[in-house]
Amino acid sequence: MTRFVGRQSELGVLEAAFASGRSGLVPVYGRRRVGKSELILRFMQGKPGIYYLGGQSPGGLQVREFLVEAARALNMPLLAELNIGDWRRALTTVVEQWAIAHPGSKLILALDEFQWIAGAEPGLIADLQHAWDRRWKTDANVLLLLCGSYIGFMEREVLGQSSPLFGRRTAQIHLRPFGYLEAAEFHPRWSLIDQARAYFLVGGLPQYLLSLDDRLSIRSNICRNLLDEYAPLFHEPTFLLREELREVAPYHAILFAIAGGSCVMRSIAEATGLPERNLQYYLRQLTDLGYVRRRHPLDGRRANPKQLRFVIRDPLLRFWFRFVFPNTSIIRSAGPSRAFTERVAPALDAWFGIGFEHLCREAMAPLYSREGVAAGFEIGEYWSAKAQIDLVGLRDDNWTDLGECKWGAVRSPTALEAELARKMEMFPNHRGASLGRRYFVRRKPAGRKDAPNWYSLEDLYALPG
Repeated sequence: MTRFVGRQSELGVLEAAFASGRSGLVPVYGRRRVGKSELILRFMQGKPGIYYLGGQSPGGLQVREFLVEAARALNMPLLAELNIGDWRRALTTVVEQWAIAHPGSKLILALDEFQWIAGAEPGLIADLQHAWDRRWKTDANVLLLLCGSYIGFMEREVLGQSSPLFGRRTAQIHLRPFGYLEAAEFHPRWSLIDQARAYFLVGGLPQYLLSLDDRLSIRSNICRNLLDEYAPLFHEPTFLLREELREVAPYHAILFAIAGGSCVMRSIAEATGLPERNLQYYLRQLTDLGYVRRRHPLDGRRANPKQLRFVIRDPLLRFWFRFVFPNTSIIRSAGPSRAFTERVAPALDAWFGIGFEHLCREAMAPLYSREGVAAGFEIGEYWSAKAQIDLVGLRDDNWTDLGECKWGAVRSPTALEAELARKMEMFPNHRGASLGRRYFVRRKPAGRKDAPNWYSLEDLYALPG
């Protein structure tokens, strides 16, 4: 087991399901590398259960592998000798044999990479529904965990209304990346600025955060982990796409285009050479995987499809397609250090600025909590032909916050305040809401140390988690 950080509320959900006097069916889903398997394995420690990791292999072969693993995990060697070729019989037989040998004891069945298991045997989801309705629900001796990394598949085929399992889950866990506050726990030696930079680089995925060494500088980590062709993270984006997608080339081209500044359908089509009619499918796949996000300007009106933008949701992918992929030749010929100096460093601070905007928008929820805001809210950004506003907080109490996020040094706070005032005049305040102004900076400038609507990085990291 690798170092395990956080996830206490999710572990609590699983522990409650196991301790319950009834059977449980808990889908656990989230994008790849978010820590789903580690969560399940940590929960299963010391408990009777079978953890099976599916693969892209024929269904019959996976059934055989499952029975072998069941025999080992439960110390019931005869299970490996069973001549069973389908999942329904395999699962029900294992549960029945366990119940005979251990009456009254609950068994955990954890099927990981469920989208691959179900893809190899299309009738599996209906078989699980049959087993649940006929036996497991009333026998109260099974905790079934269905774990998947393809978010769209899990939401449609397991949780969706058309799924045979619809309405049968007893709980569900959508495991998301750590926020910036939890991510900082991985690197206690670093300053807040470097903890933020690390978050901008790899986001909140545990595996990526553990790859960074806080005994070294951020520059050294970039050179060692992101620009070194022998480092795991150097190849990670390519592996991610190959693991989940059949044809990598169009997705690769789309991500490269978005990282380069093409964020609307037409410009992405022009940059990639792909017809716009085909882009919808590719972008939907990337969205379902959690790699790309659709964005609309937040102004309280219904989203206008003509204003739709696409952004890379995953920070590592955003960095890789911006700095690594286009500079592969110099990385391999001149080495990571020179590639960093010549190709990364000149644009890195501006690139960090985009990450800071995301962090500030994320910080609004704990900021509202600290301020005692009880109204519902939505956080986003606003853009038009005339103005770009980094942060919009649209609250249900007829209040709207507008914010500027500045990662670079603030030479003139008065000029920054005047800039936001100008943009506020161009914001379409359709609700007639009261407008608040907020300024987010790396360090507060002189004269604004005590200003209540100015927030430094230190202020953001002091918010409640």
